Amino acid sequence: MTPRTDSAPSPSPTATAAATAAAPDADAPRSELLQSVVDVARAIFGAEASSVFLLDEEADELVFQAVSGQGEEFLVGRRFPAGRGIAGWVATSGEPMVVDDLSADPAFDRSLAESTAYVPNSLMAAPLISDSRILGVLEVLDPSPQARSGVRELDLLAMFARQAAAALRVITPERVREAEQRAASGAGVLEGARREDALKLLGSLERLLRGTG
Repeated sequence: MTPRTDSAPSPSPTATAAATAAAPDADAPRSELLQSVVDVARAIFGAEASSVFLLDEEADELVFQAVSGQGEEFLVGRRFPAGRGIAGWVATSGEPMVVDDLSADPAFDRSLAESTAYVPNSLMAAPLISDSRILGVLEVLDPSPQARSGVRELDLLAMFARQAAAALRVITPERVREAEQRAASGAGVLEGARREDALKLLGSLERLLRGTG
């Protein structure tokens, strides 16, 4: 597998969140935010790995945007059809999901997992939803048995995913451009403040999760 290394110019205003994030150097704050999301999720749920996929609506694909653990060296930028596998099911349904035995779940796409060089035995996944829009999916692979033991833990993951989505919307390139335009007219909020707000959202939720986990 070869990660995306293209440095294409900034996409049109109609491009989706995933498409605009394809060139990491164009939006380092977003990349840092998403890496924080997967690192925290992996730690909180005692998982072997964690991933964030963003939805490219125009291409109808999910895109690996951040990975913690197995595969982080080469998976970022990789794409697959949005309806494929458990991540695809979560993105389509908008519902979180926990699977204790993936070998027995018909939604699990083993060939897709094998292509990533890591085949989990269990996983938890939750949609990234903001303003009723599905932005992508957060997965934790092989979480600790305690972390996937009940509805409460899945609810915590879903809450974390919603907070991550809210933070993501704060610092999307579209919002950056809007802020710059407002700043040019004398009515803007500094982008640095927006980034700080996004990080505060995640920091608050991390403290909540660690305090109740």
